[in-house]
Amino acid sequence: MSGELNMSEENENTLLKNLLEYIPIAVFFIVFILFKDDVVVLFGRDLSGFVLATLAFVPLVVFATATSWIVLKEVSRVQLLTLVLVVVFGGMTIFFNDERFLKIKPTLIYCLFSIILLVGVFRKTSYLEALLGKALPLSYDGWMILTRRMAYFFLFLAALNEFVWRTQSTEVWVYFKTFGLTVAMFAFFISQYSVFKTYGNFKD
Repeated sequence: MSGELNMSEENENTLLKNLLEYIPIAVFFIVFILFKDDVVVLFGRDLSGFVLATLAFVPLVVFATATSWIVLKEVSRVQLLTLVLVVVFGGMTIFFNDERFLKIKPTLIYCLFSIILLVGVFRKTSYLEALLGKALPLSYDGWMILTRRMAYFFLFLAALNEFVWRTQSTEVWVYFKTFGLTVAMFAFFISQYSVFKTYGNFKD
């Protein structure tokens, strides 16, 4: 009975984590789509749909992180780093009324993640294991291979983000950020099936 309760609580926590992660992104996307062709006067300033979406996005990320800390009693270093960059670059986007600041945020995040993972590889340690170890029971060699590939993949995403926001329209970038990066990350893990199969310790 207690096992069923623990399982139910774990499922609820997982659901809440997913909601806290994706609701701010969903709200940003919806607000942008609704106001992408409009200029909204707020606080005496003319704001584009992108800046208005950012104005909704930043406090939601702060709220989601605070909720995770209060309710789930956990906030990862990745979440804290993301929060800081969202507040800084989202705040600059709003303050300067310039969408470029938020657009370069993914580039900086992916570059930082890549550097951190490569430093770990250089020290023969997988920092990725510290984040995903419970979900992916791999051997040491498996983690080192996955970590190295993930670091290079993050560099690829950083370069891809730079290409998209500098060469495409704001609307294209929003679709890319909302859906494209998520699909790319999913595709990456699918492509690592051989690593999971060879170095995994999964129970039947």
